[in-house]
Amino acid sequence: MAVYEYVAFDERGKEIKGIIDADSPRLARQKLRASGIFPISLEEEKKATTEVGPKDISLTWFSKRIKLSDITVMTRQLSTLIGAGLPLVTSLNGLLEQTDNPALKRVIAQIREKVNEGNSLATALAEHPRVFSPLFVNMVEAGEASGTLELVLERLADFIERQQSLRYRIYTTLAYPTIMLVIGASILFFLITFVIPAVTKIFEKTQQALPLPTVILIGISDFLKHYWWLLVLVFAIMAIGFRKFIGTPRGREWFDRVKLSFPVIGKINRKIAVARFSRTLGVLLRNGTPLLAAMDIVKNILNNVVLSKVLEKAKDEIVEGEGIAGPLAKTKAFPPIVIQMIGVGEKSGTLEDMLERVASSYEEEIEMKINALTALLEPVMILVMGAAVGFIVLSILLPILQMSTIVK
Repeated sequence: MAVYEYVAFDERGKEIKGIIDADSPRLARQKLRASGIFPISLEEEKKATTEVGPKDISLTWFSKRIKLSDITVMTRQLSTLIGAGLPLVTSLNGLLEQTDNPALKRVIAQIREKVNEGNSLATALAEHPRVFSPLFVNMVEAGEASGTLELVLERLADFIERQQSLRYRIYTTLAYPTIMLVIGASILFFLITFVIPAVTKIFEKTQQALPLPTVILIGISDFLKHYWWLLVLVFAIMAIGFRKFIGTPRGREWFDRVKLSFPVIGKINRKIAVARFSRTLGVLLRNGTPLLAAMDIVKNILNNVVLSKVLEKAKDEIVEGEGIAGPLAKTKAFPPIVIQMIGVGEKSGTLEDMLERVASSYEEEIEMKINALTALLEPVMILVMGAAVGFIVLSILLPILQMSTIVK
């Protein structure tokens, strides 16, 4: 179904603009006239990607993709409009007027049409799985069933903002050492490839036996100067091969297992998964999603096959009538403190509060761990760079000292 942008007159003769979806321009005009709107011009809107998250780096694509921040703003605005007492379709019309992103505007128009045809908002959202996650759809469905849609949308916006905030803090913390690593490696490559050959030519003319460090440095310099393309090719082949390998079920499970068992980084990855599990499950349960349905949603957003299988196994035991703490404890994938807090929450009837406390605690701990890791990485990188530069200086000075001894 295509989306058309129109300019029209309403019943009072006022010029209005908007978008509508239909199978053809003729049907679009008929739908507008049936609504008391008389189109002046009708133009098909170019399709823009509706995928959330980076897949392509072209500037045109980047300007049209739907970002999580766009979803957050849309969710909060919809909550405000519904909370003000406006009907759902009218609220969606208001969103269309406020949205600048062409891709999101297209999605909202299609959702509005589905709702206008008598479908629920959750059903309309479910037709756009690349934009709205199962978590989003299930929470909206629970909100519609309980008559608290505006409250659920507000909580959803808060949830997405927390996830974005955690991700942003992790990225910004790792940005500095990553930039330093790239700049340092680039400087070393430039020195070894372009500067060192000019200096070592002097030593070659003396026809003297060169020290071992100098011979090694000259060998590395010659290799990088003449065969740098081979290194690039090897790394590219390795990257493509690795990407294809982890694209297979067996490869993905192996990689996810390594991510959890790797020294230092593995503990951080596990804490991130626990925080995501606790936050998402708590939000779903608080908004009326049944436990088993919530477990199905959570296991799909952990982004780790190993932990997803663990939750699937725990879910099978929950189906047989057990609580959530016991089956999770048997998996030994979650820290004992998390199991204890979940158990206390189950007994006291405050499971949602306990899960959100676990999530908040682990999110703070993740930030502290990453800050500590970054603080440790900086001196390590300085030492490595210093050692590399020291080796280069030593390799150049040794033959100079050797030549001065011969002259004496």
